[in-house]
Amino acid sequence: MTELKGLTAQQVEQSRAQYGSNALTHIPPEPLWKKVLEGFKEPMIMILLVALVVQVILFSLGQAEWFEPVGILVAILIANGVASVSECKQEGKASALKAEEEAKETAKVIREGRLESIHASEVVTGDIVFLQAGDRICADGEIVSGNIRVDQAALNGETEEAEKRPCEACESYDTNDLLNKSYAYRGTVVCGGEAYMETKVVGDRTLFGRLALEVQEETRATPLQVNLAALAGQISRFGYIGALCIIAGILARTFFTGTLPANAYGWVRLLLDAVTVAVTIIVCAVPEGLPMLTSILVSFQSLKMAKDNVLVHKINGLETAGSLSLLFSDKTGTITEGRLSVVEIVTGGMQSYSSLSDLPAPLLPHFVAGTGVNNSSNLSSDGAVVGGNSTDRALMSFLAGSNAVTALTKRDVRRFDAFDSFKKFSSVTISRDGAEVTYIKGAPEKIIARCTTCLDENGNAVPMPSKDEITGYMDAQAARSMRLLAVAMTRGSVDGDLTLICVISIRDNVRKEAVDAIREVRDAGIQVVMVTGDRKETAVAIAKEAGLIVSDDDLTLQSAELAAMSDDEIKAILPRLRVVSRALPADKSRLVRLAQELDLVVGMTGDGVNDSPALKKADVGFAMGSGTEVAKEAGDITILDDNFLSIEKAILYGRTMFKSIRKFLIFQLTVNVAAVLICFLGPLMGENVVMTVIQLLLVNLAMDTLAAIAFGSEPALREYMREKPIPRNESIVSREMFSQILLGALYITFVCLAILFVPPVRALFGDVDSTYLKSALFATFMMSITFNGFNARTSHINPFEGLGRNVNFILVMLAILAMQFIFVTFGGAPLSVEPLTPASWGVCFVLAFLVIPIDMLRKALLARR
Repeated sequence: MTELKGLTAQQVEQSRAQYGSNALTHIPPEPLWKKVLEGFKEPMIMILLVALVVQVILFSLGQAEWFEPVGILVAILIANGVASVSECKQEGKASALKAEEEAKETAKVIREGRLESIHASEVVTGDIVFLQAGDRICADGEIVSGNIRVDQAALNGETEEAEKRPCEACESYDTNDLLNKSYAYRGTVVCGGEAYMETKVVGDRTLFGRLALEVQEETRATPLQVNLAALAGQISRFGYIGALCIIAGILARTFFTGTLPANAYGWVRLLLDAVTVAVTIIVCAVPEGLPMLTSILVSFQSLKMAKDNVLVHKINGLETAGSLSLLFSDKTGTITEGRLSVVEIVTGGMQSYSSLSDLPAPLLPHFVAGTGVNNSSNLSSDGAVVGGNSTDRALMSFLAGSNAVTALTKRDVRRFDAFDSFKKFSSVTISRDGAEVTYIKGAPEKIIARCTTCLDENGNAVPMPSKDEITGYMDAQAARSMRLLAVAMTRGSVDGDLTLICVISIRDNVRKEAVDAIREVRDAGIQVVMVTGDRKETAVAIAKEAGLIVSDDDLTLQSAELAAMSDDEIKAILPRLRVVSRALPADKSRLVRLAQELDLVVGMTGDGVNDSPALKKADVGFAMGSGTEVAKEAGDITILDDNFLSIEKAILYGRTMFKSIRKFLIFQLTVNVAAVLICFLGPLMGENVVMTVIQLLLVNLAMDTLAAIAFGSEPALREYMREKPIPRNESIVSREMFSQILLGALYITFVCLAILFVPPVRALFGDVDSTYLKSALFATFMMSITFNGFNARTSHINPFEGLGRNVNFILVMLAILAMQFIFVTFGGAPLSVEPLTPASWGVCFVLAFLVIPIDMLRKALLARR
């Protein structure tokens, strides 16, 4: 045929120049240096940079020690560097895997009348591509010769194979309809047959290419990024206002007490001291450890999640999973197993069997011959099923899982006729006991109508009972989204009367673990919506079995119904939506967009190219490990074992991370507020320097770094999955957290200032000088915030509950207590302290420890309310 001579070398070059290459465009990941620079734009890091500049200026003026700016610089580099390096490594692994896969892609094309194999990227528009079973189609094009069956699950999520054949002269088709009979698509796989395809579209203009490009678009900020940006603004305002108040307070006290400086130098010195204290307050108000904590948390939780078959390759995906409020899930391969399986076998006498071992022995050889010998697929030497269509592979897999496979032999086959779409059945004739027997397998409505007898449990042919009963059974199974096959036999002509062996129900089964996982996720307050390309009846049946549809109020829609609705109408019914059937890729992206406009935190699971745009657009995308590379690139988290339970674990780890950040904030902000109040009220009460700049910075840096390690190691508790999702616009500091921070800070402020200004408390330390009292104040401050860490780590009344599950926390708190003892005992003049007596240490310990029972009382009162 002249049309199959293919292109000449000159035509290939002309086509490539006119229509472009078949290579897909890949936006390269950002280099490490750019990620580091981008990190400096984070609000928290910017505040630290301002603090660093101020400290450098004070150091140059002789008002700060060298380690003060160095400490802040180290905090910045650790916080920014860890996250950037971690993300860069994960992207590198993903890119290497992708390049390895692309290197294997080849295509067989006819050029200048010869068949040759080339790399898929060299295919051009107009090329004639030869397609065989097992080939991955490399471009979009029209079938011009032959007939093939194609698995399009990567594009439309459906397990049923599509037939592709040449277009008749009077026929027309829509290339946007994946179920058309004549157009094949890049990324789909040939399951059977042979054909020649004329390439019509290549590269980024293919459906596969358009979807691949869409997943590389930018996404919106995560909930944690939004919350931290707001918190950074609040902390900045708090620090600046506090600093101005301290300067005003010191100047006001100077005027009111009449101790005005005598000369200009005195005024400069007074203002410099006031500004120094004010700048110290600003530095203390900034939780340097917060960016560091998020980096530690991501690294720590990612290591634990890898053991649970969850790969976090985009850093923000983990924390966003914890805030999830709506999850759009693909059906095939996610909620279901992604492959057809035999569910039930029913004989003509209406006896049902769920496994081959239950089948009566006299029926077994007939079943094996009718389903295994009469089969286009084969068992390889290692037990794998190869060839055939999805139905034949399901039957062969069912046989391979039992001893019946030993009876599976094709040496006695006299004739085999593969499945014919016109006859709707396949047949095999074998020689048995000196006679020929023909076994037929195919559409029940074609076969049962011709059955006059059926096999009983003893393998004897008996008159066929009323067909109404078995027809009613098949209707009920069809309503459960079962695919039905009838198996019959005859010792005469295949066109004559038949003997029914059985009716087989086949389906893409719901994963057993998915049912429990969906229930767990829903109990966590997360709405789950199944979005599938299957027909409505199949989708509803699967949704009911998976536990997605549990009441009459639950809503199911088809793609056409969705397209007919306005955005506002969809938003109104979204809370009741459970299933979208016959879904197109655009439907998934639209649903994600509308949910995000409602300020919901949206997740999407999937494994095919058709899922990729929505995976990318969603706040967090869960790609299945067995899915396409495009889907994995689009997702934030890859579920390596394709297990829905792993999604539930990812949500739990995300919630644990968010909880740890809140615990750290309670701890750190209590320290910061207490430090600001002490330094603000102290000068107003007559003591210009209550805690020195060096003391405050030592407290700040030590607490930030060590506390990040302590709270970053908090275990994942199942109780977190019984809480409702945190709204995207809710402040990261809740009302309960605010009350805890305020109460703790007020108590620590009161007890520390009481050591200096309340005579009964001063008397507890004996007749000592001001430096000794300030040493006791410093020791009490350090111990108070350490004990407050126990309050911060749990919302339960008992602050020591489950303490053994976080050994790092215990070690860190002991380390802080040891450090404060070393600071006070050996700090001397540089730290403006002097050693305390054992009795004084005891007083400091008691005063500091009281912060625990005070907060326990607060929690008890809130629990009663």
